[in-house]
Amino acid sequence: MAHIGFKKWNTLLSWFSFLVALITYSLTVEPTVSFWDAGEYILTSSKLQVGHPPGAPLFQMFGAFFSTFTFGNNELIGYMMNMMSAVSSAFTILFMFWTISLLLRKLVGNENDLTETQKVAILGSSLVGSLAFAFTDSFWFNAVETEVYAMATLIMSVLFYLALRWEREMDTPRGNRWLILIAFVIGLSFGVHFMGLLTIPAIGLIYYFKNYKEVTLKGFIIANVASVAILLFIFKLLAPNILRYFSAMEIFFVNSIGLPFNSGSIIAGILLVAVIYFGLKYSRDKQYKHLNTAILCVTFVIVGFSSWMMLPIRANADVVINENDPSDARELLAYYNLEQYPETHLFYGPQFTDQYSGLDENEPYIDDKPNYEKDEKTGKYVIINDWEKARQNYNADHASILPRMWSGENAENYMIFTGYLDFKLKPEYQMENELRGAVTNFKNDVASGMVDYEDYHTFLKQFSQYIDVEKPSLGNNIAYMLEYQLGYMYWRYFMWNFVGRQDDVQGKYDNHGNWISGIGFIDEWHLGLSQKDLPSDVKENKARNTYFFLPFILGLIGFFFLFNKDKKLFWVMLVFFLFTGLAIQVYTNVRPFEPRERDYSVVGSFYVFALWIGFGVYAIIDALKSKVQAKFLAPAVTLICLILVPGILAANNWDDHDRSGKYTANAMAKKYLDSCAENGILFSIGDNDTFALWYAQEIEGYRTDVRVVNTSLFQTDWYIDQMKRK
Repeated sequence: MAHIGFKKWNTLLSWFSFLVALITYSLTVEPTVSFWDAGEYILTSSKLQVGHPPGAPLFQMFGAFFSTFTFGNNELIGYMMNMMSAVSSAFTILFMFWTISLLLRKLVGNENDLTETQKVAILGSSLVGSLAFAFTDSFWFNAVETEVYAMATLIMSVLFYLALRWEREMDTPRGNRWLILIAFVIGLSFGVHFMGLLTIPAIGLIYYFKNYKEVTLKGFIIANVASVAILLFIFKLLAPNILRYFSAMEIFFVNSIGLPFNSGSIIAGILLVAVIYFGLKYSRDKQYKHLNTAILCVTFVIVGFSSWMMLPIRANADVVINENDPSDARELLAYYNLEQYPETHLFYGPQFTDQYSGLDENEPYIDDKPNYEKDEKTGKYVIINDWEKARQNYNADHASILPRMWSGENAENYMIFTGYLDFKLKPEYQMENELRGAVTNFKNDVASGMVDYEDYHTFLKQFSQYIDVEKPSLGNNIAYMLEYQLGYMYWRYFMWNFVGRQDDVQGKYDNHGNWISGIGFIDEWHLGLSQKDLPSDVKENKARNTYFFLPFILGLIGFFFLFNKDKKLFWVMLVFFLFTGLAIQVYTNVRPFEPRERDYSVVGSFYVFALWIGFGVYAIIDALKSKVQAKFLAPAVTLICLILVPGILAANNWDDHDRSGKYTANAMAKKYLDSCAENGILFSIGDNDTFALWYAQEIEGYRTDVRVVNTSLFQTDWYIDQMKRK
């Protein structure tokens, strides 16, 4: 088979995998709006309006492009937007094929000396790995609805592929062109989802291992720290400080110099271009190659990030959906920093027991961020609600290191993990018999099992003035992080994708939403329940998918094969896996029993595991080639693996991922609107109540006489102002 043109077959099979994925997603895509954020994304993309922070302007611009292919039929806009996710996901599979092929050629050695078996093994491994990922539960879910995660996964796959291309040409005169392209794509990722930035640590390690042949412990640690530092620089320093720079210049030139609104932003833009120009000229004249490359990389990150200019442009157009109204540089900074949402603390901060503790003795209030607003009469920016600039501080007595249990709204759920927290009367109330009796009686009721966590929370709130409540210990926080945030909210999702899934009912530490394998005794041990004679609604749940550990086992084979073959590449991919999975759950500090399952956000780590599935196919062929001297070995192993992994995934997942006949969200929205009298007002609460209504009115023009008021947003100044408009 030496006549095989590897490059030709590599191209043909990669586009074949793309076609399989695209056809699959096209057949199963939802025909209209779906629940959660999809309705908002569809209408804000189609009409280039402003969605919720932190925004997705590049995603919206792509969506506006896809929307034009409905040729005036607004009822097809939802379908075309969903198809954008399908196309993005199919391209992810294409880049994944190329990535596996490139990595295996790197592992084998000189690709010009590939044997016939190695060629087929590499092609087969790439096909199995990419198609396995195409049919995984979470990725398929993202591929058939209008959400940012499909395009964000595409960006991650493109970035990793570009990093591998850069590694191959790093030592050539023009090799750094790949690095500059990587910087541009990183900038673009800000316009879709920040998830794409999580490839940066892996890219940093690729550079380290390429340029430092002798790996020492000290150098290895420095490389890991430096890679994470670059990620933090771009995410926490570069992007927000660009916005701070524009914000400060805008306020200075308008308020201090007296120029018109937006003049400061224009001047800031001109100065930024000038600094970049002279920096490039200076580094070129002085032949400072690395400085020149660094300036070019930062420049292209900024160019990619410039998609954010869409947000203030459209906010100033007073579009119908204009969340947070980021109409100037200062408001855009607040939009980026998610100032609308509750503040979370990653390493040190308050816990949920802060709500029972009262004000901090030393510093009860702290200054809030100034909220600027245009004053058209004076032509300046003024600080509104000046008397509200001071906000309540948290009580330092209830702060701790690693505050995993932080949300006051989830107090009862946290107590599932901590148990009942002890409390006692404050010393100044010890002598009051009535209070002492109430506390004693309540403690007796707790001891006898008569009080549930909701009653316990209510009691602590009512008596917070009189009692001191014990805060969760560091051990409680770490146990919660390991058991719930990483165990239940990550490894359970991981098992869904590569072992099997019990059902599509959201799990709340009950007999729903767990992983299963299809192997009876393992599932009985894991669930603590017999899996025989199950009721029909359990057995016939379309999301009851069993893979018998086959994708998981093949991935583990690839994992250990890579560990034994190339420890440098192994560490690069392990870091990639950890940052796109477990690190996300630690960083987002997930609360117990969120309104929906959150597996869609950690799909990047499943992408990496699917790469290992591809390696697993090659590992099996490599292990058997010395024992089975036959031309059919590689094709046979590939075919068997195709059936046992992508085949079993597709067969199990098709029915619960086929949304081609789903109209529930759209129908619900129209029924809600139809329940109102003419020119009525409809009050809604959360995303599912609201976004589908917005879609029906804005996209399909259905019952636009009804005024929809979202009570969750009604506490914000910008939403109140917008509700006053006709």
